[in-house]
Amino acid sequence: MPSTLVHIHGRVQGVGYRAWTERQAQALGLRGWVKNEPDGSVTALVSGPEAAVARMLELFRTGPKYASVTKVTTGPADEPDVPAGFRQLR
Repeated sequence: MPSTLVHIHGRVQGVGYRAWTERQAQALGLRGWVKNEPDGSVTALVSGPEAAVARMLELFRTGPKYASVTKVTTGPADEPDVPAGFRQLR
């Protein structure tokens, strides 16, 4: 299963982005996590079937209702231990 590390920039903190990501990822059957970064961005690790990961990457570009995403960057995940399920990290 492919794993991707994603960085989302813009107005993505304080708008429910992590909770929204958790719901979307769980609905798609993905594993991984999402967390806020000190610089105001959000980072996520998504792992699962290629089509589901691709769909999640599309969803990241819009986010929840009050988000304003300006940039999404992706890269290979350098984490061998992807958690079961999907959760928010602090």
